[in-house]
Amino acid sequence: MEYLLIFISAIFVNNIVLTQFLGICPFLGVSKKISTSLGMGAAVIFVITLATIVTWLIQHYLLNPFNLGFLQTIAFILVIAALVQMVEIILKKISPSLYAALGVFLPLITTNCCVLGVAILVIQKDFGLLEGTMYALANGVGFTLALVVFAGLREQLTLSDVPKGMKGVPIALVTAGILALAFMGFAGLV
Repeated sequence: MEYLLIFISAIFVNNIVLTQFLGICPFLGVSKKISTSLGMGAAVIFVITLATIVTWLIQHYLLNPFNLGFLQTIAFILVIAALVQMVEIILKKISPSLYAALGVFLPLITTNCCVLGVAILVIQKDFGLLEGTMYALANGVGFTLALVVFAGLREQLTLSDVPKGMKGVPIALVTAGILALAFMGFAGLV
């Protein structure tokens, strides 16, 4: 039951993008097409989950025992950068079209603050490895859900008659704000 609460809470109630405002750059940058959003979401789910597992192990078996907690941020960033490079190489071989569609945003996963934020939050919340992994996976799914819903709304907006001064980024920001308000409706759920 505890894992289900962690999962639902991370996806809906405390969505990493819409309530904690982490990962806004890829949220706004990759959300023009649903297909690209799904690819980016899958990459983020993979990186955020794997990075959390590796960083949890580093924190508990290297940094804490040797009293090196002050190196946490640097160690976590290096782990995330290495994992993103691995994902980039794999995507280039497996799906060149998705690799090309993601373009500059794939290397930006390295600097995506939601990946680093979740890894640090798992340590701060004192989760065990299984709880932390579940939390990371749920945050990745929540990021993907927000990204895909937002991409669908943006695709619909291209077909709508939007006033000239609101086209592009302004209407995207207004839509993101309304989507965040919609997710606030889940606040009493867990």
